Amino acid sequence: MTATTDTNAATPAAAPETTGARRNEKVGNVVSTKMQKTIVVEVEMRKAHPKYKRIVKSNKKFYAHDEQNSARVGDVVRIRESRPLSKLKRWALEEIVRRSSLSQIEDTAPKAV
Repeated sequence: MTATTDTNAATPAAAPETTGARRNEKVGNVVSTKMQKTIVVEVEMRKAHPKYKRIVKSNKKFYAHDEQNSARVGDVVRIRESRPLSKLKRWALEEIVRRSSLSQIEDTAPKAV
């Protein structure tokens, strides 16, 4: 009897790691940051044509929630599916994979007033 309670005690510890639905993730380039707390991410999808078997590129834009307004145009970011936040926003910024070299130049350059 004690052996079964020990195994049951071990399963709840493992359960929080696996709980929650596995959400979709996409990696793409930030195209626009003109809205508050919202970024537009363009994801390039490569897919073989069904008949001709040639690789075809297609782009799709996703609106993602960026709470700290940390992403800049040109950054490569990972976005994750979330609950609907507005009419078009169904994604949230997960992490910034790579900063754009253009955004680093803008940070170091003095602002003209």
